[in-house]
Amino acid sequence: MGMSVTISAATEQDAEQIFRLQYLCFQSEAALYGNYRIDPLVQTLDSVREEVAADCVFVARLGDEVVGSVRGRVAEDGAASIGKLCVHPRLQGHGIGGRLLRAAESALAEEHGAKRFRLHTGHRSESNLRLYRRVGYETVGTSQGADGVLMIVLEKPAGTYATTA
Repeated sequence: MGMSVTISAATEQDAEQIFRLQYLCFQSEAALYGNYRIDPLVQTLDSVREEVAADCVFVARLGDEVVGSVRGRVAEDGAASIGKLCVHPRLQGHGIGGRLLRAAESALAEEHGAKRFRLHTGHRSESNLRLYRRVGYETVGTSQGADGVLMIVLEKPAGTYATTA
């Protein structure tokens, strides 16, 4: 009998696995842009630890292994920024990203008072854009990442959680 993937809040002990997973997962994004200096690849382990301690961070686990992660934080204007959603390459396409997104949205709205959700992804990241649009996000603009990558900014009201992935 196989193990199932569970979604839970991240703990301090998860920081190193999140750090390593993020580095693995964002290699394909970096390749899309020919830019290996994108934020998820240059973030330090200490910075990941700080985010786990301060932000709303969820992980997907397969047994003891962290196979997915997402982070969110609510700003003063009530908008929750969701970012660094990643799923281990061997498990992509099985709905784990959508489940992580739903967990983050639910916690950010119910526990942190988010009024709307905002996320961004690179303009060439078609699979990311498909997921986000499928769960109700709409493009509201673009921005330039610190790494020079053109980002698509998407939002949706907090009342519309990701119901399907």
